[in-house]
Amino acid sequence: MSAATTRITSFFSSRAGVLSGFGFAAVLLLGVVPAVLPVFSLSLFGKFICFAIVAVGIGLAWGRGGMLTLGQGVFFGLGAYIMAMHMKLADAALFGGTGVPDFMTLYGTGSVPGWWEPFRSPLVTLLAVVLVPGFVATVLGLAIFKRRVKGAYFAILSQALAAAFAVWLIGQQATTGGSNGLSGFRSFLGFDLSDPANKRMLYLLAAVVLLLCVAVARQLMHSRFGELLIAVRDQEERVRFLGYDPATIKTVIYVIAAVMAGIAGALFVPIVGIISPADVGVAPSIAFLIGVAIGGRATLLGPVLGALGVAIAQSSLASSFPSFWVYFQGLLFVLVVGFLPGGLASLPALFGRLRKKRATSDGGTAAAASASPPTAPTPATPLELRA
Repeated sequence: MSAATTRITSFFSSRAGVLSGFGFAAVLLLGVVPAVLPVFSLSLFGKFICFAIVAVGIGLAWGRGGMLTLGQGVFFGLGAYIMAMHMKLADAALFGGTGVPDFMTLYGTGSVPGWWEPFRSPLVTLLAVVLVPGFVATVLGLAIFKRRVKGAYFAILSQALAAAFAVWLIGQQATTGGSNGLSGFRSFLGFDLSDPANKRMLYLLAAVVLLLCVAVARQLMHSRFGELLIAVRDQEERVRFLGYDPATIKTVIYVIAAVMAGIAGALFVPIVGIISPADVGVAPSIAFLIGVAIGGRATLLGPVLGALGVAIAQSSLASSFPSFWVYFQGLLFVLVVGFLPGGLASLPALFGRLRKKRATSDGGTAAAASASPPTAPTPATPLELRA
């Protein structure tokens, strides 16, 4: 590694470098992007930012904790449906007058279920967006990790939970909209969603939440807890021998990832305008994971950039090549996992090692070429030829 590269790396690792990076990201997301993109494209990019928020949590749980979380769609869906229920109730009170969402009149009994009623309050809704995914993740985490379930078994179990959650939602036509989901929202916490200014406000809110999640992730990565999390990932039995409980450590980071996914789901609903089982099942959970793997799961910005890149590519390529995108996405995932396990974020380090290896090889060759050839030994004179 050259001296210039070393100086650049040390600068970005310092406090001033970190603050500069966050400042640049804030200016880009909060200033440049809203000024350049029209309202429709801004809402679409806000949707991608919601995926990036989920990716930050997956990066912590998978990249640092070693937990292959294939069921983040469950927590994403919990936050999304909680916010969607509040928005449907608010719209029914503001525009319908009856207080009963329209789909309940068509498919249900025409009355609001009792477990919907608490979500009429905006404060209860905002608290539930955070607390419900966190509570569910705490129960699941303690039940799974206390029994030392890990590796492929944990991945299969988390994926099965996502599939079961989607099936349950489809079967609740009268209370969750079934396979159609919940849509047709007209207001968000009293703001008219048809107003372009409010759409820009939603994008800015999502961008601020993303920056806060990245800041929290960095703080965790560089704390003692982050070091302990890596130790649990690499040597769980040694950590247990030292007196720590790996199940508790895994549960904490699992809950943090679940809360981030729940908040992302709650922002997804007013930005996109719909939530359905198709957005929270197995396929979306795997799509979250693909972006993290491609970007670089063990880095801070890798999951964010990977999720944004995959989402943007899907939006642009899927519209032009709808049948080709799925194969391209799968091929990209296989290539990254097979040949670049650290994701695209590991490319600079890989190129640095290659340059260092080449420089070392060239230096050794030059040194060998500049060395003088050894003097040939004088052959011994036979005894019979001596005088």
